[in-house]
Amino acid sequence: MSYYGFPRYVSAGEKKAKAQKALNKLKVKNTDIQPVIIQGRTLVKTWWGKAWNRNLESYADYSNRIARGRSYVRNNAVLDLRITGGKVKALVQGSSARPYSVTIMIDRLSNEKWNKITALCNRRIDTLEQLVKGRFPKELEALFAEKEYGLFPSPKEIHFDCSCPDWASMCKHVAAVLYGIGTRLDTNPLLFFELRDIDSMELVKKSMEKKLDNMLKNAGKKSSRQISEKDVGDIFGI
Repeated sequence: MSYYGFPRYVSAGEKKAKAQKALNKLKVKNTDIQPVIIQGRTLVKTWWGKAWNRNLESYADYSNRIARGRSYVRNNAVLDLRITGGKVKALVQGSSARPYSVTIMIDRLSNEKWNKITALCNRRIDTLEQLVKGRFPKELEALFAEKEYGLFPSPKEIHFDCSCPDWASMCKHVAAVLYGIGTRLDTNPLLFFELRDIDSMELVKKSMEKKLDNMLKNAGKKSSRQISEKDVGDIFGI
């Protein structure tokens, strides 16, 4: 119901309750549903999660919608979110009874960017070991901070669609999912590589190969060794 042409004010509590009701209904049909649940006032806790959100908020063309999306994710409106191979599928509870379906496609990292990233990680095995164990070491912050060759996508590398009737180029439901991605990355930084459709283990392998090659060159020997994923797993115990 609206008053004098304006929609009725809906409190954050009501929005959360509506989202929870919709989530409970979805869980009956899908026990594997993966909602984005925000605990407390902070959306993300890690430095890389915060860096993702800062990058989102730098998208000047979408500034108004980004702010609305932040409000949606705070109200636990992102009922399901899955990241696989550069594609994000999500369900977001909006004003309608049924949640909206959101699809976001992120361009695959270009060969040029990939080469820059592998050069940055060149021979830094100790640092990459932390990455494999689920932590992004601060030494690799340049992977995000570097605007031209970092892992964060630019607005032109993000393509999205939402089933809502909003005419805007980026609706608030898409913006909510983008914030939800940050929450996922906060707990699993390896999803950064999944998001750009690249193999994180390949990065580790290349760095190990470069380190070994450098050691052998210093010893006056040549190497054509290629390290298998099994060898990488044995070294890092994964």
